[in-house]
Amino acid sequence: MGLGSIVGTGLFVSLGIASGVAGTGILLALPLAALLALANGLSSAQLAAAHPVSGGTYEYGYRVLSPGLGFTAGWMFLLAKGASAATAALGVAGALLLLTGEGAARGWLLVALGAITLILVTVLVAGGIRRSNRVNLAVVGVTLVLFAWFLAAGMPAVLGPAEAPTSTGDVPGSGAHLPDQGALSGLFSGLIDAEPGALFHATALLFVAFTGYGRIATLGEEVKDPRRTIPRAIWVTLGVVTLLYMGVAAVALAALGPDGFARATDETAAPLQVVAAALDTPFLAVAMGVAAVTAMVGVLLNLILGLSRVALAMGRRGDLPGIVGRVHPRSGSPRVAVGLVGVAVLTMVLLGDVRATWSFSAFTVLVYYGITNLAALRLSPAQRLYPRWVAVMGLVGCAFLAFQVESRYWALGLGLLVAGHLGRLAFRRLAGN
Repeated sequence: MGLGSIVGTGLFVSLGIASGVAGTGILLALPLAALLALANGLSSAQLAAAHPVSGGTYEYGYRVLSPGLGFTAGWMFLLAKGASAATAALGVAGALLLLTGEGAARGWLLVALGAITLILVTVLVAGGIRRSNRVNLAVVGVTLVLFAWFLAAGMPAVLGPAEAPTSTGDVPGSGAHLPDQGALSGLFSGLIDAEPGALFHATALLFVAFTGYGRIATLGEEVKDPRRTIPRAIWVTLGVVTLLYMGVAAVALAALGPDGFARATDETAAPLQVVAAALDTPFLAVAMGVAAVTAMVGVLLNLILGLSRVALAMGRRGDLPGIVGRVHPRSGSPRVAVGLVGVAVLTMVLLGDVRATWSFSAFTVLVYYGITNLAALRLSPAQRLYPRWVAVMGLVGCAFLAFQVESRYWALGLGLLVAGHLGRLAFRRLAGN
C-alpha cells in the first residue's frame, strides 16, 4: 500500500522538474528528501497510534495543538493535494499525447485533455466509485515490473560511455547527452558541482514525490502490532522508493542529460517516455506510456477521494460552508465536496504548467507536515514511539525547505492561507459558531 501511494506522479513527472533546477544534483537531493520524509512519516505514525482517527493532521492539529493550526493543516492539505492532482491530470494528458504521436502539442491540447481526464475521474468519485486495495496492488505491481525493464534497458547507458542516443525523431529532448568522460563519472562530477541553493530547491520539489507515506500511517487498525508494523512499513517503503527513484533518475540523466531531461518535462509533461524512446528498446516507450496513464489515473482518483473527504470533514466542523459537509442520501457520496474539489483542481489544470502546480504543491505540503511534526512534539512520553529529535528534525526541515521554492509560489501559498482563515471566520459567523 505504501508503494502504491508513492509510485505515481512523483516518479513520472517530478524528477524531470527537479532536474531543471539542480541538474545531476537530484541524485543527492533524493536521499535528502527521503530522510525528511522518514522523519515526517515516523511523526505521522506516532500520532496515528495515539489518535486513531481519520482526517490526518487536520484532526491532530485540532486535538493536540489548536483549532487555528488544525484548520491551517486542513487548508494546506487541500491546496497541496489539489495541486498534485492537477499535476497528475496534466501528466496523464502528456502521456496520452505521446502515445498518439502528438508529443509536441503542448498548450491548449494538453490542457483540454487534462481537464477531460479530471472531469471523468471527478464524476466517477461523485457517483460513489472507490478504488479497491486489490486494484491498487495490481497497478503498482505492473508499474514496478515495467520499471525493472526500464532500468535494465537503461543501465548500460549509465555504466558505459556517454554517447548520443539513437534518434527518436521529433521527440523533445532526444538529442541531449552527457559529456564524453563516461556517463557515470559525468553524473558524479555534476553532483559535486551542485549549488546549495539549487540542491535545497530540488529537495523541496522531490519531497512531494515521497508524501504518499502518510497513507501507511492510517492503516493502524488493519494490521497486527501497529506500533511495530507501521514504522517498519514506512522504513521499507521509503528505502525501496528511494532506490527506484535514484535508478530511474540516473538512467534519465545518462540518456538525455540534465537539460534534455528538464526540457522533455517542460515540453511533454511525460519525460520518462522520452527517455524510454531515447534508449531505443522496442516497445519500452509505449509500455512506459501505458504505465504512466494507469498509475497517474489511479493517483488522481485517490487524490480526489482523499481531498473530498477532508473537505467533507471541514464542512461538518464549520471550517467550510455547511453544504460541503453533506452526503448524498442515495449514493453515500459527498457530492458537493467532490464537486468543489473538482472545480478547484480544474482551475490549476488550466494553468497547463506541471512545474507551477508541482512547485506550489511543494510549499503547501511542507507547511502541512511541519504542523504534523509540531503536533508530534506535543505527545506525552507514554505516547511517544521515537525520540523528540525525530520530530524536531522534521519540523526544522519542513520550515527550511518550504521557502526554498520560488518566492512567487510561497507568497501565493501564504496569501491563500490568510484568505482561507478569513473565509473560515466568515463561514463560522454566518453559521453562528
